[in-house]
Amino acid sequence: MSRVKRGVTTHARHRKVIKAAKGSRGRSKNTFRAAIQRVEKDLQYAYRDRRTRKRDFRRLWIQRINAASRQHGLPYAKFINGLKIAGIDLDRKVLSDLAIREPGAFQSLVEQAQAALAK
Repeated sequence: MSRVKRGVTTHARHRKVIKAAKGSRGRSKNTFRAAIQRVEKDLQYAYRDRRTRKRDFRRLWIQRINAASRQHGLPYAKFINGLKIAGIDLDRKVLSDLAIREPGAFQSLVEQAQAALAK
């Protein structure tokens, strides 16, 4: 049986890990052993932060909606409750976008929410 030399395979695997570690600081970007640890940790951060990003954006949308609805004299909680009573089903991302790009449309939503709360 002939001898199998695995230099090509090993080199390809090393190159793949080093490429994934690109952008790191110090030895982590060019030493295979350190690069493996860096890449594994980076993947852990990426997994965690994909979930954190969703939370952060929701908080941002709520802050924007709150600021815009308070300009029209209605706090966030009452505004959302009024929309729910009025039967308007818009998610917070769309409401935030309306508050920034279409202030007139957002004002009409606030008025509808106030009218629903008054009933």
